[in-house]
Amino acid sequence: MPAHNKHEYEGDWLMTITTQILSKLQYVVEVNVGRVKDSKYYQDIMLMPPFKRVITVIGLFLASQLVIFVLLYLLFGKTVVIGFTASIIAGLATGLGALPALFFKDISRNFFNSLLGAAAGVMLAATAFSLLVPGISYGNLLWPGQGIYVVSIGMIIGAIFLHYADRQLPHIHFDASTDEQLSSLKKVWLFIIAITLHNFPEGMSVGVSFGSGELKNGLVLAIAVGLQNIPEGLAVALPLVGLGYNKWKAVGIAMLTGLVEPIGGLLGITMVTVFQPVLPIAMGFAAGAMLFVISEEIIPETHANGRSRWATFALLIGFIIMMILDNMLA
Repeated sequence: MPAHNKHEYEGDWLMTITTQILSKLQYVVEVNVGRVKDSKYYQDIMLMPPFKRVITVIGLFLASQLVIFVLLYLLFGKTVVIGFTASIIAGLATGLGALPALFFKDISRNFFNSLLGAAAGVMLAATAFSLLVPGISYGNLLWPGQGIYVVSIGMIIGAIFLHYADRQLPHIHFDASTDEQLSSLKKVWLFIIAITLHNFPEGMSVGVSFGSGELKNGLVLAIAVGLQNIPEGLAVALPLVGLGYNKWKAVGIAMLTGLVEPIGGLLGITMVTVFQPVLPIAMGFAAGAMLFVISEEIIPETHANGRSRWATFALLIGFIIMMILDNMLA
């Protein structure tokens, strides 16, 4: 198949798959929203005065969260609850990063590259000092002298997992070139799918770190992931605003991309809490997945428009700050 025909085929395939996914998601959302609106409880709430309605909704949300946290505490203990909370906060950082989209439609390329470079440095340091080093130590406790090999196997598995997930799910990379076969809207949503896909292993890394029993490692990873989510949230919200989306809706969509992290965090922390022997492999897996995202997505984007010295120095500064933080918490 000629190169240009192959390129057109891939563009058509991406567009078709994306349209199908978005149509299914829209249908599911509309059906469930309709069911909620038809319920007696919803109608009773909507008949309340505005202030009472807001208080009621907030109260119901907090009550549901309390039930979830109590169940987690009873089943797995306080470490799981703390880890789950940390992964939620880290995920919500995407919403924090998206807030400038309320005031600006565009930002300086050097500034954005610097944010991404610093995020890459933070993630690299957190991966090294809060996943790989403790993972090797735990591996040596279980299998004396073999910890580094166990963690290495986990890293390879994590990278391969992301590689296949990256190929199987339709999405677009940070630095993808413009394709006439794809509309701007579809390109943005493919990018959002990519962000959501890569947030899962980041959440898992937070959970795995807390599952080790050392809150310091989990805290460092949660801070690192939260900081890295800030430019990601901005990268999601700004294109949506540029396409005419309501600014608050764009911020909400950006925040939702980060809320897949608590799912990964809960899976990671419960897995290593229940099955302690998998901890070194799980930490290696999370590290491999994180390094894959950094090398595949974040660093290439900072140099997408040519070499960026701003991003390079920002990466070094981010790494140093996270290294110092890790040492202070130790």
